[in-house]
Amino acid sequence: MTKPVVGVIGNSYTIEKRFAVQAVGERNMRAVAEVTGALPLMFASLPDVTDLDALLDVVDGVLLTGARANVHPERFRAAPDPRHEPYDPDRDDVALTLIDLCVRRGVPLFGICRGLQEMNVAFGGSLHPEIRELPGRINHRMPRLENGEIHPDVEVIFADRHNVRLTPGGELARLYGRDTIRVNSLHGQGILEPGPRVVVEGIADDGTIEAIRIKDAPGFALGVQWHAEYDPQRNPINQALFQAFGAALATHHAAR
Repeated sequence: MTKPVVGVIGNSYTIEKRFAVQAVGERNMRAVAEVTGALPLMFASLPDVTDLDALLDVVDGVLLTGARANVHPERFRAAPDPRHEPYDPDRDDVALTLIDLCVRRGVPLFGICRGLQEMNVAFGGSLHPEIRELPGRINHRMPRLENGEIHPDVEVIFADRHNVRLTPGGELARLYGRDTIRVNSLHGQGILEPGPRVVVEGIADDGTIEAIRIKDAPGFALGVQWHAEYDPQRNPINQALFQAFGAALATHHAAR
């Protein structure tokens, strides 16, 4: 029996200041391969390269990963600001269209960090470009040294940093069998207003939305703000998410 296939969205980068590339973080690929049991397959976030209908004929699910670039503010009726760059309009084009297609077709969809933000925007929600600027919010960005450099220890960067209160009776509360979990935090942008079909599944202690699902989606359609791909092989919170995604992939694969 063949494995399910997961389409993992690529991100645009320039290497050596001249070569345009599409890349995916290795932890995303390993999380798919080692925890869901599926085959990860990167696809380009370039609208003139990736035929989304053809893609969805091939894959059993889609993983929308985190990324350096923010969703462009024009996508949620706000003005751009150089402080909040970089942007990646091509990924916006691909991801926002793909989210709608996945949900309508019942293709399992899992959004992480920027992926959660894209899901909210795709269904009419808005984002705040810098969550820490809102009253009462903590700094959700990755830890830095006193000189402003990113902390050199990856275990510190991805350490659990705050609690998430799960919505009573929600899918995540049922998945975990508890009302609070603890997660990592590496983002600046975050959800401001949820879209009409966006159901909040978890909120940080400071009020930041940390987990969502899409109402009335016929298949798995879940997003989390934290980086669940970092350690699902050993972290039971993140492992449960990828296992649930894997179960949805298997069901979709069998139906095909």
